[in-house]
Amino acid sequence: MKRFVVVIIEILICFLLQTTVFQWLALAHVTPNLLLILTVAAGLMRGRTQGLTVGFVCGLLIDFCYGEVLGLYALIYMLIGYLNGFSHRIFVKDDLTIPILLVGISQFVYFFLFYVFEFLLIGKLNILFYFVRIGLPGIVYTVAVSIVLYKILNIINTRVDRNEEEEV
Repeated sequence: MKRFVVVIIEILICFLLQTTVFQWLALAHVTPNLLLILTVAAGLMRGRTQGLTVGFVCGLLIDFCYGEVLGLYALIYMLIGYLNGFSHRIFVKDDLTIPILLVGISQFVYFFLFYVFEFLLIGKLNILFYFVRIGLPGIVYTVAVSIVLYKILNIINTRVDRNEEEEV
């Protein structure tokens, strides 16, 4: 039950930071995707099911607030959370290489799927333009922020794990 409450609080805090504070800190009109970092971290630390669940809730939250089609972001985030959950077995808590690499790859997958569903299907075919203007700055900014945010999420996850072990 504590983990559930902690995850809901993490989702709400990341959503609020992403939609308020980081809108002011936008570089090249791009903000870091904190909910994507949270989804990757959930999949990496807790496995496929947790990654899928956190991704669904994060995506649905974005769909309700900003999406034109209900479920598009939920589908993208669920896919990213589930795929990152496969790395749960090779997860090393102290190593930042795998999480940072997975955040970068996940941000690229997010950009590509977003491009396909939002631009390609309406006939905007210049993917190189969108990648240089939106995709690449988004990847760089999200990876840079993920270094700090992932450490915070790792500390929270470790403390929740420790509390769950003490209760048993």
